[in-house]
Amino acid sequence: MVVLGIDTATADAAVAVTSDGEVVRDAIVEPGPDGRPRHSQVLLPEIEGCVDAVGGWARVERLAVGVGPGSFTGLRIGISTARGLAQARGIAIVAVGTLAALARGISAHPGVEARSALPVLDARRGEAFAALYEAGGEVWPPLVAPPEDLADRVRDLQSAPLAAGDGAIRFAAELEAAGAMVPPPGDPVHRIAARHVCALGEAAEESVPTNIEPLYLRPPDAKRWLDKDRHDQPR
Repeated sequence: MVVLGIDTATADAAVAVTSDGEVVRDAIVEPGPDGRPRHSQVLLPEIEGCVDAVGGWARVERLAVGVGPGSFTGLRIGISTARGLAQARGIAIVAVGTLAALARGISAHPGVEARSALPVLDARRGEAFAALYEAGGEVWPPLVAPPEDLADRVRDLQSAPLAAGDGAIRFAAELEAAGAMVPPPGDPVHRIAARHVCALGEAAEESVPTNIEPLYLRPPDAKRWLDKDRHDQPR
């Protein structure tokens, strides 16, 4: 099966294509010099590059898209792009959890040994998105929590996990104090690779494009401020 995978839940734009489980092309585009994500500029060109590498759209059998949790703007760009392509090209589409994709990369890390995988993304507002995975599958479903609460959960584990992701880097002090192992910031394990989105997408259940929705875990900032404005208005 030829699978095209994308993830835009973080500041990176990750795109890959695999054929029968073998990676044909795997790309990660970092934010620009100003630090801003470049999803809207680079996503479609990177997708076309992957499609060309595998021999054209006629060979693509499935499109796997990361649905978060993560950046609200990034998720909207990635999911709307995937939906549009699936509809226009008549390609099957599947949703893949971003934390699950990150965990798959953690599980392949040389330092993981018998440790569980703890993917942690920076959720902003002083919080983290996280989940816990072991060889048998998901242990903690995706959650959003302050680093102190996440550290408390880590302390309750019987064995120390390997934590990775931009949230693991940001909250390394709290996680390491709780017993987690956090690789150095420059380790590639902290970044989501779309080849893992492809791998998970092979086994995922197909959906219709309109049913692919982002996993936000909390209201977008725009809704939060709208609710605050309504609450603050004089009665």
